[in-house]
Amino acid sequence: MTSRVIALDLDGTLLTPQKTLLPASLEALARAREAGYQPIIVTGRHHVAIHPFYQALALDTPAICCNGTYLYDYHAKKVLESNPLPAESALDVIALLEEHQIHGLMYVDDAMLYERPTGHVIRTQNWAQSLPAEQRPVFTQVASLAQAAQDADAVWKFALTDEDIPKLQAFGKHVETRLGLECEWSWHDQVDVAQRGNSKGYRLKRWVESQGLTMQDVVAFGDNYNDISMLETAGIGVAMGNADDAVKARASVVIGDNTTDSIAEFIYRQLL
Repeated sequence: MTSRVIALDLDGTLLTPQKTLLPASLEALARAREAGYQPIIVTGRHHVAIHPFYQALALDTPAICCNGTYLYDYHAKKVLESNPLPAESALDVIALLEEHQIHGLMYVDDAMLYERPTGHVIRTQNWAQSLPAEQRPVFTQVASLAQAAQDADAVWKFALTDEDIPKLQAFGKHVETRLGLECEWSWHDQVDVAQRGNSKGYRLKRWVESQGLTMQDVVAFGDNYNDISMLETAGIGVAMGNADDAVKARASVVIGDNTTDSIAEFIYRQLL
């Protein structure tokens, strides 16, 4: 059997709303690996925030993180390739955040930084505290994101949330127009800001080709707007039933939602 790739978004796709992996999904993906498929995580998350899932899946592939901003080798604990925000661009984003009174997380190096513990930060911290100490992502409150951006080796992205969704939408458009950066929605109330040119589809294509394969050899699962770039370019793009209609329209197939065993059922029915 020709080796193929199974590209997996996490939140809203492989993970349940409780941020857990379904036993049926784990079993089906293990079976797929035995059959020659290469599962790979393609996520908007920082690499420090996917430890428990990467380990549970027993992967040997690198992880594509922060919507394609970088490729991370978990076993070597190093970034293989990346396209982070230039320090000047990060400082421009921070200045606009202060001007528009929008808060969020700044993803750098091996940590996620914030100035104020907003709702999104608190929810993510609560999830982190539920994990064993060795699997917890690093959250650090800093006095100044601007200073932290200058001290960091790499600024991967900003994850911004606000209860006022139209305000957040307007801010995203403002950042794209004024700063020429990439803004992608990774959750219904979260917009991610990264260097232009980064996307899940772009970074996945680069890795797939490094394996001597093409995107036609890929089955990609996703649920949100930041997944469209890989759903459209994969040989089979699979949208979850909980995805927005606009995302479903860009996929080859629509399956059940992330509370059901629909991923496992698709793997058994179509791939094995």
